[in-house]
Amino acid sequence: MPVLDSPLAPVAFTPDSAAAWRRLALALLIGTVGGVGMWSVVVVLPIVQGEFAASRADASLAFTMTMLGFGVGGVATGRLADRLGILPAITIGIAALFCGYVGAGLSTALWQFTIIHVLIGLGASATFAPLMAEASHWFVKRRGIAVTIAASGNYLAGAIWPPLVERGTALYGWRATHVAIGIFCAIAMAILLLILRFSMRGTARQTQAAMRPSVNVGISTNALTVILSIAAFACCVAMAMPQVHIVAYCGDLGYGVARGAEMLALMLAFGIISRIGSGFIADRYGGMVTLLIGSIAQAIALILYIFFNGLTSLYVVSALFGLFQGGLVPSYALIVRETMPANEAATRVGIVIMVSVAGMAFGGWVSGLIFDATGSYRAAFLNGVGWNALNIGIALMLLFRSRRRPAFA
Repeated sequence: MPVLDSPLAPVAFTPDSAAAWRRLALALLIGTVGGVGMWSVVVVLPIVQGEFAASRADASLAFTMTMLGFGVGGVATGRLADRLGILPAITIGIAALFCGYVGAGLSTALWQFTIIHVLIGLGASATFAPLMAEASHWFVKRRGIAVTIAASGNYLAGAIWPPLVERGTALYGWRATHVAIGIFCAIAMAILLLILRFSMRGTARQTQAAMRPSVNVGISTNALTVILSIAAFACCVAMAMPQVHIVAYCGDLGYGVARGAEMLALMLAFGIISRIGSGFIADRYGGMVTLLIGSIAQAIALILYIFFNGLTSLYVVSALFGLFQGGLVPSYALIVRETMPANEAATRVGIVIMVSVAGMAFGGWVSGLIFDATGSYRAAFLNGVGWNALNIGIALMLLFRSRRRPAFA
């Protein structure tokens, strides 16, 4: 019989326990710090465009590279988390963020600034998909809430970091600001990782019964991964238009970059409410219902952008957009956990998130391209609505096919 009270022996970990909530709090903090990698380039996009005398589409490629690094990094760090645990995955993320931000701050040409954002995206990826999947192992009854809280670090970062980046850039320049971000992330995340490592020492994951898929859609795991990836790509092409271009859009309308940064922060702050609220919905009705509700709501918000462009109305619509769409991306992680083996969760979530950020990357770039071609963002918003309709169709199909498995099948 194993000696369970030995400090070297793994002990049973109780899902939904106080220890699980403490780990979740640490995961949220790590995601909030590391999530800066998703948003800093959005704030400095107009300034970098002007300094390097580039087109809006060319300047937007830095965001595309961030999304590329975020997507590929999500699969790589997710696979690493499935095999070795979350701690090595986050360690890689810390190193990538430090090197990426310092490298961006030292870049002397647009192509250097653009390419180095692959590292920034890779670093941020370790604090998103792998953490969502890991949090799902710590909870059973409150899994929906747990996953959405873990995912909220990304939006907390979006609410906190853009105004800080904007102020730092205005006071010290974007180069010094990037170097400072890299140093801060390395120190703060290393401290949080050590605390998380201590909290996880000597414990084992849940029982296999708690880790079984709970929903059957009558589709193979690989095919379902492809379908979820297509849905994620479509919804994120639509999502990218306001998130990537709201700062530049406000500048074009004459409201100024600072107002755009405030709208982005407001959008993502309300997205936190949406994400956590979607967790309550998911715990009651499941991930597929949550996905459908979020997708329909996002389409409504995109349509509102087409008809309202006054300063006050843009603040209101940006808040509504955040409130409507915040639960979309965590829904994919919840659907993966409901329908697929738990020991593949981080890898499968990483794949779906990789395709979703490819959608963000494409959406951010194509919106800039549409702007360059038309001189307006109206057609770009319409493009987002069309992609959103595809996502709604897939969500409906999955919901109609879903059947809940018996608890002890």
